Amino acid sequence: MSLGASLSVVLLAFVALLVAVIVMAFRERRVARSLAAGDGETAAASDARVLTVIFSAIPGGMLLTAIVAWLVFL
Repeated sequence: MSLGASLSVVLLAFVALLVAVIVMAFRERRVARSLAAGDGETAAASDARVLTVIFSAIPGGMLLTAIVAWLVFL
């Protein structure tokens, strides 16, 4: 596989990772808006779910960065 094709695959994986995080965050935001204004526990749980998804996506992004470095420099 050529370098351009390999980097395209990595770019698509990165975009898929970003889309998954953004979709989940907006879904949680929409759910949080529909809740009662005084329900602090549910809002905190929603925030925790968003942060969990964001921080669990970070190692995936770092792995993709390492793959790009490996493809380009080795």
